[in-house]
Amino acid sequence: MKVLMATRYDASGASSRLRHMHYAGALSAAGIETACAPFFDSAYIERLYAQRPTGFQATAAYIRRIGQLRRAGAVDVLWLEKEAFPWLPWAVENGLLPKGVPLVLDLDDAVFHNYDLHRSGIVRHLLGDKIDRLMARAALVTAGNPYLADRARAAGAARVEIVPTVVDLNAYVPRPAHGAGDMARIGWIGTPSTWQAYVQPMLPLLAQAAQDAGARIMAVGAGHAATAHPLLDSLPWSEETEVAHIHQMRIGIMPLADTPWAKGKCGYKLIQYMACGLPVIASPVGVNGDIVEHGVNGFLARTEDDWRVAIRTLLHDPDLGQRMGAAGRKKVEEHYSLQAWGPRVATMLLGVAKGEKLP
Repeated sequence: MKVLMATRYDASGASSRLRHMHYAGALSAAGIETACAPFFDSAYIERLYAQRPTGFQATAAYIRRIGQLRRAGAVDVLWLEKEAFPWLPWAVENGLLPKGVPLVLDLDDAVFHNYDLHRSGIVRHLLGDKIDRLMARAALVTAGNPYLADRARAAGAARVEIVPTVVDLNAYVPRPAHGAGDMARIGWIGTPSTWQAYVQPMLPLLAQAAQDAGARIMAVGAGHAATAHPLLDSLPWSEETEVAHIHQMRIGIMPLADTPWAKGKCGYKLIQYMACGLPVIASPVGVNGDIVEHGVNGFLARTEDDWRVAIRTLLHDPDLGQRMGAAGRKKVEEHYSLQAWGPRVATMLLGVAKGEKLP
């Protein structure tokens, strides 16, 4: 059996790496041969994060994707991330998708809101229902959280499965115990856009909480979006160093605004923190409320006062943080690990190739 992973990015893009390429070993163990066909390459991502023009790379991506789909007729399943052609109407996308090849659509973000909530009426008219029609065409939609799954069901998807974004337990190991003299760090990991949208507005609060406790703030992956602050350590992200950086944190945070787009997020950074044995603090938005058990593996913080109390509590009670971190690690092992989900995803893809229907 052959599966073509038609991803949005190459391995430098987190969503593509974690939602598709991550599973190559588990699929191979189940007798499934995989090939990866990214839409954007690493040059596009580098230029995007550096705020440099990306027009040439984007044009090349559309041409590349047409060729990829023309060759997709030789596979048993097309496993598509988000959509085949961003910003092209449904009629064009549907016409270019291979006929006779079962489609599995994976969503880890509320990409439909790029269109149906766009400020332009023309975009809403031309593209507002594009992702819904793509979900209805798919033999299976794998959704990263219930918000996305509910949208797929409402769109008429034949089969919908919630598949969280998971970590490999072999790579994510609990951090060593911190000594009494180690610097306490309030940690965050992500991209420049998510730092700017969700963390930058909270920086004064975080800085005051850190200063009161003699701690620092660590941002991994914020890049150019992280403005200089005497208590902020901004570090570059890389796959090779992300676990080591998380090990330097005392607390992992995930603030979000309560918006439709944020409700589509899959809480992956929380899973990363918890896999490393960190207690977490998160906004109770979307799937965060499922991942974080308030008072067990971390705290859910809605207001600024909630955030202050949660940060102060964890920075001043390391033993509580260790207990919460252990509870978080256990939850990841059972519910958010590649070891738990690899065989399940393989079974789903095999079922699609065989034409099995939802029970």
